[in-house]
Amino acid sequence: MISIVLVDDQELVRSGLRALAENDGDIRVVGEAATGRAGLSRVRELRPDVVLMDIRMPEMDGLEATRAVVADPDLRDVRVLVLTTFDEDEHVFEAIRAGAAGYLLKDISPDELRRAVRVVAAGESLLSPQVTTTVMRSVAAGAPASVDPSRLAGLTDRERDVLEQVGRGLTNAEIARELYLSPATARTYVSRLLGKLGARDRAQLVILAYETGLVRPGR
Repeated sequence: MISIVLVDDQELVRSGLRALAENDGDIRVVGEAATGRAGLSRVRELRPDVVLMDIRMPEMDGLEATRAVVADPDLRDVRVLVLTTFDEDEHVFEAIRAGAAGYLLKDISPDELRRAVRVVAAGESLLSPQVTTTVMRSVAAGAPASVDPSRLAGLTDRERDVLEQVGRGLTNAEIARELYLSPATARTYVSRLLGKLGARDRAQLVILAYETGLVRPGR
């Protein structure tokens, strides 16, 4: 059973999310909150597997609440999934920078919502296709023309190859096929990149690949 806390300032939205999330029986809503501050308190109290976090809320917005969750060592196993109607570049970028494991728009289907909860609860990161495009556009707009050696200096050539494929949005299985690796070896490389680059999850590796210029639009 996957436990989640809903943090959204609209009661109607929370009620709808609860009904959708609990439909299949393997996800249970254990708490709700209408502000970021109250949500943070509930998360600290309940220690859910996943938090569905809105961005624009009174008292404390979802970005600040996400940062607080990620920074709390007692909540290291809690994953934040940002769910919002807003798809502006700065919100997507800041949500992932804050440590969110995923960012979805509220127009996703019920099946997509439940899949997203399961994916992030399993320790993976998730970005919807339109959000991935937004991240790439936002980061690439300010990316340097070439790789910043100071940020990737500790990587081997093969690790850079793997990071490039992660930045292009490939899964571990796709990376394995692209680079002629076994799936297990591809997973090992991705895990090693997370540790070497101090990235919380795959979403932050995507951002790093673009920020350093390792991946650019059209490449």
